Amino acid sequence: MLIFPIVSCFVAVLAIAVMLGMRRSLPLDQPNHRSLHETPTPRTGGLAIMLGAVCGWTLAWLPSEHIPMLVLAIALSALSFFDDLWGLSRALRFGGQITAAAVLIWLMQPFPGGAFGAAFAVLVLVWMANLFNFMDGSDGLAGGMATIGFGLYSVAALQGGMAAFATIAACLAGASVGFLWFNFNPARIFMGDAGSVPLGFLAAAMGLAGWQSGLWPVTFPILVYSPFIADASLTLAKRLLRGDEFLQAHREHYYQRLVRMGLGHRNTALLEYCLMLACGFSALLTRDAPTLVQIGVVMGWTVAYGWLICQIDKAWKKHSMEYSTS
Repeated sequence: MLIFPIVSCFVAVLAIAVMLGMRRSLPLDQPNHRSLHETPTPRTGGLAIMLGAVCGWTLAWLPSEHIPMLVLAIALSALSFFDDLWGLSRALRFGGQITAAAVLIWLMQPFPGGAFGAAFAVLVLVWMANLFNFMDGSDGLAGGMATIGFGLYSVAALQGGMAAFATIAACLAGASVGFLWFNFNPARIFMGDAGSVPLGFLAAAMGLAGWQSGLWPVTFPILVYSPFIADASLTLAKRLLRGDEFLQAHREHYYQRLVRMGLGHRNTALLEYCLMLACGFSALLTRDAPTLVQIGVVMGWTVAYGWLICQIDKAWKKHSMEYSTS
């Protein structure tokens, strides 16, 4: 099995090397007052991630029941790449995401919770696809989180005896490692929507599939990706309560505040990696624990996130006051 993520990593590295060689002809992410980078940077690294993963999956000759999920993710990657190129309308982007999510949940029937459960699952898939995109705004952050998250999925699937499922996740982790080599600070290429949207979709899709099959409890994928979920969800809630346009680009995420307060891209990414590893290992250790224990772990991390958020809010308020008076 180890050969498949290695192939995925190698293909991703090779694809990105080619992309950087033709840098001038690629879509560039131009810096603006809402971004954290200062120089125009290619935003097509997500294509390399997906290409690497597809090569690993093809060599692994995966069972047919996993193919629809992967095809839908590839379709979302293609749609998002066209958005990176030409700037598609929101209706078309969201329409494609909702369609992909609805098709996947339809294929997973019977789904727990009936029609309500299925509708909620579609919302989860679409939110995670966009959440990953929102959190892809700092060097090495989304690439590292994808590496850790899918790596933990692979470990849990191996422990549960689901080798094919583990291979899918391992190939995604391997391809993300190849991308991270070029994306860690200082980043030479960004993931772009072509990578963040399908990775977010797959993070949710595989989380739901693993839960439905009994591989892990519903708390497992929530804990694994909780650093992203907590940051993006709370930031969205705050913007909605203020009446802001929540889809408009901004720099209000907590990871963005850490970068802007002087922690920098590199240290922020490393801090987030440590947080995700801690959450992920707690999820692995309690995967087969009684439900009350799993709920207790989630509540414990909820309290921890609340404390961290309060500390960042206090530091940001002090930083803003000092900046306004300087």
